[in-house]
Amino acid sequence: MANDRLRPELFSAAQAFLVDYLNYKGSEQLVITGDTAGDQAVIEALNAAAIAAGGRPLVIIIPQLPYQGKLADPYLQPALGAAVNMADLWVDVTFPYIAGSDLHAACMKQNRTRYMLASDMNADALLRLFGSSMDEYFPLQDALDRKLAAAVGKTVRITSALGTDVSFTLGKPHSTRPRRAEKPGMYTIPGSCSLNPELESVKGRIVVETVFHEYYTPLKEPITIEVDGRIQRVSGGGAERAILERALIRAGGGQYGYIIHFTQGLHPHARFTGRCFVDDMRVSGCDAVGMGLPWWVPGGGENHPDAVMTMQSVWLDGALIVDQGNIVDAATIAAQKIKAA
Repeated sequence: MANDRLRPELFSAAQAFLVDYLNYKGSEQLVITGDTAGDQAVIEALNAAAIAAGGRPLVIIIPQLPYQGKLADPYLQPALGAAVNMADLWVDVTFPYIAGSDLHAACMKQNRTRYMLASDMNADALLRLFGSSMDEYFPLQDALDRKLAAAVGKTVRITSALGTDVSFTLGKPHSTRPRRAEKPGMYTIPGSCSLNPELESVKGRIVVETVFHEYYTPLKEPITIEVDGRIQRVSGGGAERAILERALIRAGGGQYGYIIHFTQGLHPHARFTGRCFVDDMRVSGCDAVGMGLPWWVPGGGENHPDAVMTMQSVWLDGALIVDQGNIVDAATIAAQKIKAA
């Protein structure tokens, strides 16, 4: 880690993340939250980038949370709330993360703070995700987001090389992904597009290769999730299956919940390593599958388990738009002015 902290390219990536994407000004109140299990090189790079921009950031390191979202409420101190409530920009690299907790909700309600959910981004992921210009891929992300927003009510089918075959009715998007984070609200790392299903419409089989239940881990044996409205059955995965089942029941209020979201990764420099969730899910053809209860359902929130599948194909209203990870839809390709391979 010591060598990583001295690498100038890591500092440059932190500047791009903080100043370009998050629109940070040195006059703003910046709070960076991390935990004892995270990559401290990322914290140090962000801190240095903020100081170079003329700021005086506040860095807060907490013990790693056992759960995320509202399930983290008993483990968060009121003093943390006092700090983030004064923030113009809050960058959160805790994992499990603080988003979805009562403390986070109270901060968002003030309509002052830009909250960046950076999750488990490590130094290698920071370099890959922000070491080049966002303009290299943002036109594609924007075009695909617009296409999905215009297709609400259409049928989506997703398959994967390992046996995923699931269909659902596409619901309304729950957030926008601007080129820069300029307004108060919650932001996630760019480089993917969400496919939000109508919850009861999801039917089929989902096979995943990594899982974030109580920690993030690659699976030696894939886990198969069978869905008919709610999640019906979980199989495979060896010992990790029991941990996922426990997390699903906890997040679902005593029973299995729903599939909350699918995604399409499209970041050209993301890499699947099995060690970093936010990096893995942004690889082209990778899909972060969220499970549990959505935030608008009582007892729901950002406390849901996630998993990642690879090499997905996606059909939208019967038309193939992603073929084993490659985005092939002509309208999207034209929108980003890239020639089809």
